[in-house]
Amino acid sequence: MSGMFAAVFIALFAAHQVGDHWVQTGCQAATKGLPGRPGRWACTKHVATLTATKAVLLALAAAVLDLHLTAAGLAIGLGVDAASHWWADRRTTLAALARAVDKTEFYDLGTPAHPNHPVTADGSYAPTLGTGAYSLDQSFHILWLFTAALIITAV
Repeated sequence: MSGMFAAVFIALFAAHQVGDHWVQTGCQAATKGLPGRPGRWACTKHVATLTATKAVLLALAAAVLDLHLTAAGLAIGLGVDAASHWWADRRTTLAALARAVDKTEFYDLGTPAHPNHPVTADGSYAPTLGTGAYSLDQSFHILWLFTAALIITAV
């Protein structure tokens, strides 16, 4: 069973990287955190394509590695992962969690909101891909990938 868990987790992790960075559209990334229906719809479309990516890679891994996964395990595991991903990607929710656990300074790292943000030679803000918000987002998703892999393997 430990080998199956490892294979499922690796497939989910690889699919997450592809789905969250390659499959997600620029529009979805830019608007999924907006308030109201437009933000919820963009986030829903992103999570739907992300979950489909995970299902495809899991199916491929199951076929090649002869993994015996159940429909119930897949439905529950991917459902829990999708719900957690949607919750975090609405952005205000993850920011609130960061505040609640005293991670606001880390959340703001790499942005103009952080007191020690990156600067250019002339002292203006220097944009960076390495933000605390992104790191907390991805680590939150990985926690739920782990949880989903446990569910998929155990059910």
